[in-house]
Amino acid sequence: MMMNLVNSVLNFVVPPASLLMLAFSWPALSFINTCEWLYNSFFGEDMEDKVVIITGASSGIGEQIAYEYAKKKAHLVLVARRENRLWGISENARALGAKSVLITAADVVKEADCRRFITETVNLYGRVDHLVNTASLGHTFYLEEATDTNVFPILMDINFWGNVYPTYVALPYLRQSRGRIIVNASVESWLPLPTMSLYSAAKAALVNFYETLRFEVDGDVGVTIATHGWIGTEMTGGRFMLEEGAEMQWKEEREVHASGSSVEDFAKLIVSGACRGDPYVKCPSWYDIFLLYRVFTPNVLQWTFRMLLANQELSSSALTYDRG
Repeated sequence: MMMNLVNSVLNFVVPPASLLMLAFSWPALSFINTCEWLYNSFFGEDMEDKVVIITGASSGIGEQIAYEYAKKKAHLVLVARRENRLWGISENARALGAKSVLITAADVVKEADCRRFITETVNLYGRVDHLVNTASLGHTFYLEEATDTNVFPILMDINFWGNVYPTYVALPYLRQSRGRIIVNASVESWLPLPTMSLYSAAKAALVNFYETLRFEVDGDVGVTIATHGWIGTEMTGGRFMLEEGAEMQWKEEREVHASGSSVEDFAKLIVSGACRGDPYVKCPSWYDIFLLYRVFTPNVLQWTFRMLLANQELSSSALTYDRG
């Protein structure tokens, strides 16, 4: 009874008190963060001759990240399931300044494949400095529209285990070099957007995994979590098919064309943030305000999405009517 009373009082007092403390401390914290950002921008990590492994490098974010590291004269290891897609990217990377490029076909959801390309990298270069995980799988449909539940584990495999396995195998080498892991997450990991329930759940698991890992490695290995909203060539509304032929509305998100922020700009933010040692890279950063709404006024988000969905349905009905 007493504990229930204490919790009731804390429920009433702690949220507004915390917001007041945050409001008063915000200017000082912003100033400190700005100074830290400036210092790290001038004295960030020099990537020349460093070894960078990039998974999901055959297009989209992975491809553009490869080009950004190439400009910094790093040695690149490009990983994707389809090796033929990597040849042109490797030539572009060399032209942009990469010291060398190793390409390898591998499936990141298979531990044996991950162990193979990590071992190849260490045998060739003797080290791993940055591991960049960009392989991802998205969808834009309601759960009720799914017709083949057999592909549900595929989404979790690529978005979660496809990051965990390379990290698990590379971690001892990253400790040796005091390297860094860079993760391609998404704002959907905490912002619940309609038609993306399974994708959001997988990304939430991914972010929580790396947040915990950050504490476990205790500063020996850096972790940069990159979260994005809608970016060009990454995701789009529409119905997708898995390349393997499963009857489902899915496709690897890095192969889908869309409107939104520039994927090139996001790649630049990721690489520059990783070299500064930033724990987070966000594009766009103003999405963070929705986290406050979710915590303190979740109904506002629900009302907003309902209105957006209602307008979308009206537009769809009008379009159907106009077509006769």
